[in-house]
Amino acid sequence: MNPPCGRCKKPVYPTEKINCLDKFWHKGCFSCEVCKMALSMSNYKGFEKKPYCSMHYPKTSFTIVTDTPENKRLKQQTMLNSQALYKEDFEKNKGKGFSVVTDTPEMQRLKKTQDQISNIKYHEEFEKSKIRSDAPPPENRREDEQPNDPRLIQPAVQPRPLAPPAGGPRYQALYSYTAAEADEVSLQEGDLILNVETIDAGWVFGFNQRTGQRGMLPANYIRPI
Repeated sequence: MNPPCGRCKKPVYPTEKINCLDKFWHKGCFSCEVCKMALSMSNYKGFEKKPYCSMHYPKTSFTIVTDTPENKRLKQQTMLNSQALYKEDFEKNKGKGFSVVTDTPEMQRLKKTQDQISNIKYHEEFEKSKIRSDAPPPENRREDEQPNDPRLIQPAVQPRPLAPPAGGPRYQALYSYTAAEADEVSLQEGDLILNVETIDAGWVFGFNQRTGQRGMLPANYIRPI
């Protein structure tokens, strides 16, 4: 059975059949939809399964949407829906954005180094926070007379000897000092020291008039008067 023509709907015989645009056409019916100019397979242009010449081929145009109150309302509603969806996704994903760091040997080494640095800084700050004294440190004694930490050793109580004979050089304590050995004398700022004798580099032997004790004391802690 012969198919109908795409324009006149009459049967198309094989001798005059043109197969184009998913239809069959008579050669005379295959023409431009606008100007009816006869077309061929080499010069036609199809649009919505209809043949056109180059002059009358429909141009694609964009439709301008008028910014009416209804369109404004729809635009605002779309924006509100987008914000609602964003907040919903944010609440769902809250707390899920943290990446898990693998506890590798390298990470363990870095963590240990950071802990050590923090520990050192803590001890430095602790030492700085201790009560500082303006007194200069006493010079070192001989190796066999090196005192231990004076904060850990309580000075031995010595018997109060007889007062030394009057006369001789007199010295006054500039700073307080806590005896670290049994043969040393504790001082308080302003103590009067008598019978001072130099016995070693940085150390002297004297008598504390306030306590009645005689023994060694740092030379840079007293001055002559």
